[in-house]
Amino acid sequence: MTRNLSNSVTRRSCLVAGLALSAVPVALAGADNAYAQAKETTKEPTSEKSLYERLGGAFAIAAVIDHFSDAIVKNPIVGQKSKNPQLREWHTKNLKRLPGLKFMRTLWVCNVSGGPFQFTATKPGKTPVGLEEAHRKLRISPAEFDEVAAELGRTLDFAKVPQREKAEVLAAFAAHKDEVTAGYVAAAKRG
Repeated sequence: MTRNLSNSVTRRSCLVAGLALSAVPVALAGADNAYAQAKETTKEPTSEKSLYERLGGAFAIAAVIDHFSDAIVKNPIVGQKSKNPQLREWHTKNLKRLPGLKFMRTLWVCNVSGGPFQFTATKPGKTPVGLEEAHRKLRISPAEFDEVAAELGRTLDFAKVPQREKAEVLAAFAAHKDEVTAGYVAAAKRG
């Protein structure tokens, strides 16, 4: 079966973006800050494309996020069969909210990858991205966060995202681990 090259690139780009979004908006904030600092310190204009452009833009990112978000729902560790009752409930009783979550994840990835869109947290927190408040009630453990990151990596591989872009997306996601797991850490401290 022959593939259209532009469709292949678009799917690849979408998967990369999707991973970054599902990793949660925390990683994107770090990438966004690094991107802004790099722009300020560069004296010569560079012809290098932004991560947003290298991922294929909003449509490609949305396709990746769509695949990634559906994979999370079905993931046995963090999805509908999770041992974490909060995650299990969200992925079984709140799926009507999934389209909105996909939109927010896509917006976040577009923002943190240097695109022309602005992400704003729905539940502002102590951090610019507000991920700790959005995830607090889910009590996501560090191991569960790592499984979501692994799912993102599998989605990026599925989309055939190049290694450089995959690494950048995963790094942006990982940068928000403390925020996303804050609810679990707080609950563990309370006993």
